Amino acid sequence: MKSDDLLLYAVTDRAWLNGKTLAHDAELALKGGATMLQLREKHIDRGLFLSEARKLKALCDRYGVTFIINDDVDLALQCEAHGVHVGQSDEDAVSARRKLGDDKIIGVSASTVEQAVAAQAAGADYIGVGAVFPTGTKSDADAVPLDTLCAICSSVSIPVVAIGGITCDNILQLAGSGICGGSHIYFLLLNAAAKGGKKPRYLPQGQEARQRPHVPRPNTFSMSSQ
Repeated sequence: MKSDDLLLYAVTDRAWLNGKTLAHDAELALKGGATMLQLREKHIDRGLFLSEARKLKALCDRYGVTFIINDDVDLALQCEAHGVHVGQSDEDAVSARRKLGDDKIIGVSASTVEQAVAAQAAGADYIGVGAVFPTGTKSDADAVPLDTLCAICSSVSIPVVAIGGITCDNILQLAGSGICGGSHIYFLLLNAAAKGGKKPRYLPQGQEARQRPHVPRPNTFSMSSQ
Protein backbone atom coordinates (compact mmCIF):
# COMPACT_ATOMS: atom_id res chain seq x y z
CA MET A 1 0.00 0.00 0.00
CA LYS A 2 1.17 3.52 -0.82
CA SER A 3 0.32 6.50 1.36
CA ASP A 4 -1.23 8.09 -1.75
CA ASP A 5 -3.93 5.40 -1.60
CA LEU A 6 -5.30 7.13 1.51
CA LEU A 7 -5.66 10.60 0.02
CA LEU A 8 -9.39 10.26 -0.54
CA TYR A 9 -10.69 7.23 1.36
CA ALA A 10 -14.38 6.65 0.56
CA VAL A 11 -16.65 4.69 2.91
CA THR A 12 -20.02 3.35 1.80
CA ASP A 13 -23.29 4.25 3.51
CA ARG A 14 -26.66 2.79 2.45
CA ALA A 15 -28.48 5.80 3.86
CA TRP A 16 -27.43 7.78 0.77
CA LEU A 17 -28.51 5.30 -1.92
CA ASN A 18 -31.96 6.82 -2.55
CA GLY A 19 -33.07 3.84 -4.62
CA LYS A 20 -29.77 3.37 -6.45
CA THR A 21 -27.61 0.26 -6.10
CA LEU A 22 -24.48 0.24 -4.01
CA ALA A 23 -22.38 -0.60 -7.07
CA HIS A 24 -23.85 2.35 -8.98
CA ASP A 25 -23.00 4.86 -6.28
CA ALA A 26 -19.63 3.26 -5.57
CA GLU A 27 -18.68 3.71 -9.22
CA LEU A 28 -19.67 7.37 -9.04
CA ALA A 29 -17.43 7.70 -5.98
CA LEU A 30 -14.56 6.17 -7.94
CA LYS A 31 -15.20 8.52 -10.82
CA GLY A 32 -15.27 11.37 -8.29
CA GLY A 33 -11.67 10.67 -7.30
CA ALA A 34 -11.72 8.03 -4.55
CA THR A 35 -8.29 6.49 -4.01
CA MET A 36 -9.53 3.77 -1.64
CA LEU A 37 -13.01 2.34 -1.05
CA GLN A 38 -14.27 0.69 2.13
CA LEU A 39 -17.45 -1.36 2.26
CA ARG A 40 -19.09 -0.70 5.62
CA GLU A 41 -22.24 -2.69 6.38
CA LYS A 42 -23.77 -2.94 9.85
CA HIS A 43 -27.38 -3.93 9.23
CA ILE A 44 -27.60 -6.47 6.39
CA ASP A 45 -27.34 -10.26 6.40
CA ARG A 46 -24.06 -11.95 5.65
CA GLY A 47 -25.15 -13.32 2.29
CA LEU A 48 -26.00 -9.87 0.94
CA PHE A 49 -22.85 -8.43 2.49
CA LEU A 50 -20.72 -10.98 0.62
CA SER A 51 -22.60 -10.42 -2.64
CA GLU A 52 -22.12 -6.65 -2.42
CA ALA A 53 -18.48 -7.10 -1.48
CA ARG A 54 -17.75 -9.20 -4.57
CA LYS A 55 -19.42 -6.64 -6.83
CA LEU A 56 -17.46 -3.75 -5.33
CA LYS A 57 -14.20 -5.71 -5.40
CA ALA A 58 -14.62 -6.28 -9.15
CA LEU A 59 -15.44 -2.60 -9.61
CA CYS A 60 -12.39 -1.45 -7.67
CA ASP A 61 -10.19 -3.83 -9.63
CA ARG A 62 -11.45 -2.23 -12.84
CA TYR A 63 -10.56 1.24 -11.56
CA GLY A 64 -7.28 0.18 -9.97
CA VAL A 65 -8.47 1.25 -6.51
CA THR A 66 -7.80 -0.54 -3.21
CA PHE A 67 -10.88 -2.26 -1.76
CA ILE A 68 -11.26 -2.68 2.01
CA ILE A 69 -13.85 -4.50 4.13
CA ASN A 70 -14.92 -2.97 7.42
CA ASP A 71 -14.63 -5.18 10.52
CA ASP A 72 -15.20 -8.64 9.01
CA VAL A 73 -11.86 -10.40 8.43
CA ASP A 74 -13.40 -13.69 7.31
CA LEU A 75 -15.62 -11.96 4.74
CA ALA A 76 -12.60 -10.02 3.47
CA LEU A 77 -10.98 -13.38 2.78
CA GLN A 78 -14.06 -14.74 1.04
CA CYS A 79 -14.41 -11.82 -1.38
CA GLU A 80 -10.63 -11.50 -1.89
CA ALA A 81 -10.61 -7.88 -0.73
CA HIS A 82 -7.31 -6.06 -0.64
CA GLY A 83 -7.62 -5.72 3.11
CA VAL A 84 -9.70 -5.02 6.19
CA HIS A 85 -10.24 -2.15 8.62
CA VAL A 86 -10.91 -3.09 12.24
CA GLY A 87 -11.93 -1.10 15.29
CA GLN A 88 -10.76 -1.40 18.87
CA SER A 89 -13.63 -3.78 19.70
CA ASP A 90 -13.23 -5.92 16.57
CA GLU A 91 -10.81 -8.74 15.76
CA ASP A 92 -7.30 -7.52 16.55
CA ALA A 93 -4.59 -6.84 13.97
CA VAL A 94 -2.48 -9.84 15.00
CA SER A 95 -5.34 -12.26 14.39
CA ALA A 96 -6.31 -10.47 11.18
CA ARG A 97 -2.74 -10.72 9.88
CA ARG A 98 -2.58 -14.38 10.72
CA LYS A 99 -5.73 -15.03 8.66
CA LEU A 100 -5.09 -12.64 5.77
CA GLY A 101 -1.35 -13.06 5.28
CA ASP A 102 1.40 -10.52 4.71
CA ASP A 103 0.15 -9.29 1.33
CA LYS A 104 -3.14 -7.84 2.60
CA ILE A 105 -3.75 -4.38 4.07
CA ILE A 106 -4.83 -4.00 7.69
CA GLY A 107 -6.13 -0.69 8.99
CA VAL A 108 -6.92 -0.09 12.65
CA SER A 109 -9.02 2.63 14.25
CA ALA A 110 -7.39 4.57 17.07
CA SER A 111 -8.32 7.58 19.16
CA THR A 112 -5.25 7.73 21.41
CA VAL A 113 -1.49 7.61 20.95
CA GLU A 114 -1.36 4.39 22.96
CA GLN A 115 -3.87 2.66 20.68
CA ALA A 116 -2.05 3.81 17.55
CA VAL A 117 1.37 2.66 18.79
CA ALA A 118 -0.10 -0.71 19.81
CA ALA A 119 -1.76 -1.11 16.40
CA GLN A 120 1.51 -0.45 14.61
CA ALA A 121 3.31 -2.95 16.84
CA ALA A 122 0.58 -5.51 16.06
CA GLY A 123 1.24 -5.18 12.32
CA ALA A 124 -1.25 -2.54 11.11
CA ASP A 125 -0.49 -0.93 7.74
CA TYR A 126 -2.30 2.31 8.51
CA ILE A 127 -4.17 4.02 11.35
CA GLY A 128 -7.64 5.58 11.09
CA VAL A 129 -8.12 8.37 13.64
CA GLY A 130 -11.49 9.84 14.48
CA ALA A 131 -13.93 11.19 14.75
CA VAL A 132 -12.03 14.40 14.00
CA PHE A 133 -15.29 16.33 13.47
CA PRO A 134 -18.86 15.71 14.66
CA THR A 135 -20.52 12.98 12.61
CA GLY A 136 -24.00 11.48 12.39
CA THR A 137 -22.72 8.25 10.84
CA LYS A 138 -21.17 6.84 14.02
CA SER A 139 -23.23 7.95 16.99
CA ASP A 140 -20.81 6.25 19.40
CA ALA A 141 -17.71 7.99 18.06
CA ASP A 142 -15.97 10.32 20.50
CA ALA A 143 -14.31 13.45 19.15
CA VAL A 144 -10.52 13.34 18.78
CA PRO A 145 -8.88 16.75 19.32
CA LEU A 146 -6.49 18.08 16.68
CA ASP A 147 -3.55 17.95 19.07
CA THR A 148 -4.20 14.24 19.66
CA LEU A 149 -4.33 13.64 15.91
CA CYS A 150 -0.98 15.43 15.52
CA ALA A 151 0.50 13.44 18.40
CA ILE A 152 -0.61 10.15 16.83
CA CYS A 153 0.93 11.11 13.49
CA SER A 154 4.20 11.92 15.27
CA SER A 155 4.18 8.67 17.25
CA VAL A 156 3.88 6.14 14.41
CA SER A 157 5.76 5.57 11.18
CA ILE A 158 2.83 4.09 9.25
CA PRO A 159 0.31 6.32 7.41
CA VAL A 160 -2.53 7.96 9.32
CA VAL A 161 -5.92 8.84 7.82
CA ALA A 162 -8.46 11.13 9.49
CA ILE A 163 -12.01 9.84 9.91
CA GLY A 164 -15.35 11.36 10.82
CA GLY A 165 -17.38 14.39 9.79
CA ILE A 166 -14.92 15.47 7.10
CA THR A 167 -16.28 17.77 4.40
CA CYS A 168 -14.86 19.96 1.67
CA ASP A 169 -15.38 22.90 4.02
CA ASN A 170 -13.46 21.64 7.05
CA ILE A 171 -10.68 19.33 5.85
CA LEU A 172 -8.27 22.23 5.39
CA GLN A 173 -8.34 22.60 9.17
CA LEU A 174 -6.32 19.37 9.29
CA ALA A 175 -3.49 20.70 7.13
CA GLY A 176 -0.13 20.25 8.81
CA SER A 177 -1.38 17.52 11.14
CA GLY A 178 0.66 14.82 9.43
CA ILE A 179 -2.24 12.80 8.00
CA CYS A 180 -1.98 11.18 4.59
CA GLY A 181 -5.63 11.71 3.70
CA GLY A 182 -9.23 11.87 4.83
CA SER A 183 -12.01 9.30 5.03
CA HIS A 184 -15.40 10.40 3.75
CA ILE A 185 -18.83 8.87 3.51
CA TYR A 186 -18.86 8.74 -0.24
CA PHE A 187 -21.81 10.99 -1.01
CA LEU A 188 -19.22 13.80 -1.11
CA LEU A 189 -17.61 12.08 -4.07
CA LEU A 190 -20.95 11.55 -5.75
CA ASN A 191 -21.31 15.32 -5.82
CA ALA A 192 -17.93 15.55 -7.50
CA ALA A 193 -18.91 12.95 -10.10
CA ALA A 194 -22.18 14.74 -10.78
CA LYS A 195 -20.17 17.83 -11.66
CA GLY A 196 -18.38 16.08 -14.49
CA GLY A 197 -15.87 14.11 -12.46
CA LYS A 198 -14.22 17.21 -11.01
CA LYS A 199 -12.31 16.25 -7.89
CA PRO A 200 -12.80 18.02 -4.55
CA ARG A 201 -10.73 21.18 -4.47
CA TYR A 202 -8.39 20.02 -1.71
CA LEU A 203 -7.33 16.81 -3.51
CA PRO A 204 -3.83 17.48 -4.80
CA GLN A 205 -3.17 14.29 -6.73
CA GLY A 206 -6.03 11.79 -6.72
CA GLN A 207 -6.25 9.60 -9.79
CA GLU A 208 -3.04 11.00 -11.28
CA ALA A 209 -1.05 9.84 -8.27
CA ARG A 210 -1.64 6.20 -9.19
CA GLN A 211 -0.40 6.71 -12.74
CA ARG A 212 3.03 8.04 -11.78
CA PRO A 213 5.88 5.98 -10.33
CA HIS A 214 5.63 6.05 -6.56
CA VAL A 215 8.20 8.15 -4.74
CA PRO A 216 8.33 7.56 -0.98
CA ARG A 217 7.44 10.67 1.00
CA PRO A 218 6.79 11.60 4.63
CA ASN A 219 3.46 11.15 6.39
CA THR A 220 2.15 14.54 5.32
CA PHE A 221 -1.10 15.65 3.75
CA SER A 222 -0.31 18.32 1.18
CA MET A 223 -3.21 20.27 -0.31
CA SER A 224 -3.47 22.37 -3.41
CA SER A 225 -5.45 25.55 -3.86
CA GLN A 226 -7.46 24.05 -6.70
